[in-house]
Amino acid sequence: MKKYGIQPVGSSSSSGSSERPVPARKAAPLQASSSSSAPLARAAGNGVFLLLLLNVVLFLADHVLHLKGIQGLYLNHARPQWYQWITHAFCHANFSHLSMNLFNLCVFGKMVEETEGSWGVVLIYLLTAVGAAAAAVLLQPAVVRGAVSVSLGASGAIFGLFAVSVLTRLSWDPRKLLEGLILGNFVVLQVLQEAQAQAAGGLSIGGLQVGHIAHLGGALAGVLLVWLLSKIPDPDAK
Repeated sequence: MKKYGIQPVGSSSSSGSSERPVPARKAAPLQASSSSSAPLARAAGNGVFLLLLLNVVLFLADHVLHLKGIQGLYLNHARPQWYQWITHAFCHANFSHLSMNLFNLCVFGKMVEETEGSWGVVLIYLLTAVGAAAAAVLLQPAVVRGAVSVSLGASGAIFGLFAVSVLTRLSWDPRKLLEGLILGNFVVLQVLQEAQAQAAGGLSIGGLQVGHIAHLGGALAGVLLVWLLSKIPDPDAK
């Protein structure tokens, strides 16, 4: 941001009188407020708020307004459309499904937003959602008992946020390291439970099959994303 200073204005004397140059005083530049100088990435809750809002809006459109076409945003395992790889992560089966995912998105999304910024958390959410969808389509049957399988929910992307929130805090900074260890204990337990449930044949909640494969795929996508970004040279590093 450019800083603007006040331009000095020369004084003029009345006619017939001698002129004496008056030294111009250098005006102090106008200081930008602390709020405007803060980077956009650290603005309070922009990215997570946008993700939460989209999840709520699509849930209302689907289950309250019953708008036609919303279910077309679910991920169809047999014939997935290009947009479904992302849109499925903003759709939910019922209020309990939505509520649980929004809680985790609010908590772990904020953790990621602290380190990666508003646009960073949005991009990570979308990329790990694609990773979760890929795992579901490639590793789960497209048709079960004569019905086409579909996937929906933010949980695959949230597992990606789980992984990123931990890995970005593994540093020599004692505060970040402590946070990473606390979060890591929770995340590792969640991933192990998902793996055990998948090995046991999967769980059903409220008559809906839990997408353990998608959860694990989202977590793996988060790990790979952090690993790939770590290979990019830091331009500020000396």
